[in-house]
Amino acid sequence: MKRKLQNLWLPALMAVLLVPAVCLGQSGDNDGCSNATLTGDYTFTISGQVLPPGAPPIQRDGVAMTRFDGKGGLTQVDFIMGNGVPTPGPSDPLTGFHTGESGNYVIFPDCTGKAEIRFPAPPGSTGAVIDLMLVLSNHGRTIHTIVSRLVPPGSANAVPVSIHSDAEKLGGVDD
Repeated sequence: MKRKLQNLWLPALMAVLLVPAVCLGQSGDNDGCSNATLTGDYTFTISGQVLPPGAPPIQRDGVAMTRFDGKGGLTQVDFIMGNGVPTPGPSDPLTGFHTGESGNYVIFPDCTGKAEIRFPAPPGSTGAVIDLMLVLSNHGRTIHTIVSRLVPPGSANAVPVSIHSDAEKLGGVDD
């Protein structure tokens, strides 16, 4: 019996000593991201719902192209449908895409991040603001987002949402 216990303690000790090392190695898998990881144009597909209190959900589907400057600034154009109808906003007369959208972002070393996008204000009102939580993958060539806060135009209060998007970097492999 004593010999059986002696044969078990060494593997158990090794497991206890190696688990922290494995976990530590896992936590560093994505280390090295920064604002500079996002540079250039990214194409997004957007889907989800705005959930206004006391009113039916509003389906949102759309596409966007966002230019990240590598320093924490962004500009964006988008085309969004709300329950099958294009959403209002200043648009390019040629493309029909909304224009004048800008914001900022921060990317953390573990390749997670946050962004805020500000939309132009309608006449006599305030513009919408969207806050995003995001994760980079594929060495910064892919972005996955979820809207964490949406303040509609003309309001100071956020409304509940369930909206997400995925993006790929536009351009060739070496961009």
